[in-house]
Amino acid sequence: MKPVAVIAHTKKTIGGGLGDLRRLLDEHEITDPMWFEISSSKKARKCARRALKDGAELVIAWGGDGTVQRCVDALAGTGVTLAVIPAGTANLFATNVGIPIDLEGAVKVAAEGQVSHVDVGVANDEHFGVMAGVGFDVTMIDAADRSAKKHFGRAAYVWTGVQAARREAIKMRVEVDGEQWFSGKATCLLIGNVPNVIGGLTVFPSASLESGTLEVGVVTADGLVEWGRVLTKVVRKHPDASPFVKMTSGRSITLKMKGKHRYELDGGTRDAVKRLEFAVKTEALRVMVGQEAAS
Repeated sequence: MKPVAVIAHTKKTIGGGLGDLRRLLDEHEITDPMWFEISSSKKARKCARRALKDGAELVIAWGGDGTVQRCVDALAGTGVTLAVIPAGTANLFATNVGIPIDLEGAVKVAAEGQVSHVDVGVANDEHFGVMAGVGFDVTMIDAADRSAKKHFGRAAYVWTGVQAARREAIKMRVEVDGEQWFSGKATCLLIGNVPNVIGGLTVFPSASLESGTLEVGVVTADGLVEWGRVLTKVVRKHPDASPFVKMTSGRSITLKMKGKHRYELDGGTRDAVKRLEFAVKTEALRVMVGQEAAS
């Protein structure tokens, strides 16, 4: 059996917990994995790099999108395979690669699933698997604290979304593949690597983990009424039909903003910056995917 490492966020759970994970891994003849337990997703990157140094060929990430993103950042371009046990709130990466949101199904994919080579995004030298954003989504994520997500799950984002819809617009300029594409005020900019992003909604219907491009969306909606119209189009999977939405795709994107603003990667917020450089790395990550994603 190839060397396996498990990186487990102890504040996240699914099924019968980590005890059940050990039992199920043993049933799949993964009997003595390197084992890292962490209390914060921020520690996952360091553990993944340690697993690489110790010879791991498969890294199993137990946690939410924050834990997974740190593992993606450490493993992209290394040839080491990532498997995900979706123990978080949104589990966007797992959903987009066809991993079941149940412990037994996820372990079966980790042990017996198909390896796929997928694209990853890069934002200011940090890799991400799902999305990056500025504006609306950052305000929403910041407001949906750990306590609210624990008690209300994805519903925690509904109320915080209402609050975020009231935020002021950001003056920005966006270049896509070296050409100016947008200049003006916007309440949200999203970069997508997969179709389903915020709240599991299909924001980027044309996105694919094998497209060789990143999807770009700018929203100019101001206030609850206009944001309500945008979200109606998103729910119907036609966000580009909204007059408040502009969309395109490209291999490299440069975002310049007036003033410093926080941004997010796969649902985790980062310190404020004035400029962001995005790019796609094609087939940079080996990941165990579910049967539907593999087909």
